[in-house]
Amino acid sequence: MGDNESHIVGTVDDPLIEARRLAEGASNAGIPLRLLGGLAVRVLCPDFAPRLRRDQDIDFGCLSKGRQKVAAFLEEAGCEPDRRFNSLNGDRQMYFSAPSGRPIDVMVDRLTMCHTLDFRPKFNTLPLTLDVVDLLLSKLQIVELNEKDARDIIQLLAAFPITGDSPGEGTLEIDRDRFCKVLGADWGWWRTVTDNLNKLPLLVSESPQLLPTPAPRDALRNAERLAEIADATPKSMQWKMRSKVGDRVRWYELPEEVAH
Repeated sequence: MGDNESHIVGTVDDPLIEARRLAEGASNAGIPLRLLGGLAVRVLCPDFAPRLRRDQDIDFGCLSKGRQKVAAFLEEAGCEPDRRFNSLNGDRQMYFSAPSGRPIDVMVDRLTMCHTLDFRPKFNTLPLTLDVVDLLLSKLQIVELNEKDARDIIQLLAAFPITGDSPGEGTLEIDRDRFCKVLGADWGWWRTVTDNLNKLPLLVSESPQLLPTPAPRDALRNAERLAEIADATPKSMQWKMRSKVGDRVRWYELPEEVAH
């Protein structure tokens, strides 16, 4: 984090302050709203130096069955809805402006980028953010990985053990079963995630500042373990059929910004 950013951490200019206030308010009210993206990583990895942009969007996930409650909560909290956008797209995405003017995107049931992550199965695991493994998958599914996303991936890998690798050390873990279920069912997911895991050593060698220090975990070893687990997990018939086509057909979507 550069000197031009460090002075805003913990101030009203820090987007995490507003994002966390909304997430905590929703949690206390029993409203199904969870942070995702880089701000969620900051919540889960508070001891690591954050990546920070003053104008950073606030990204949430919610469940379709609680969508109306989420919209009402955000309006009561002073957020201005884009009524036309929400009317047309509210079954999959909603858009608001926070009291500060920051954009708020609320993804409904799924995060659709290069691949589609259905976050419903583990949505209620944590009170303020998506589950650790879903946050990790949401970053590992990005085909054109940039430095900010690589930093988020590495921080999660440096903070949390993989289920079964460090038993008895705490409740927050990278859920191996969930990871295997997503990658074992879809060759495209497997292709992108393993490619990104294998890229991390080179990215770190080129930009050593990506590794947080000190850290409770060896991020690169965790990446190596997840790549091994991805290769070893049983694959579905659909996965096997798609693997025969390989890279001859594009295996990912090109995400587009939805106009507000």
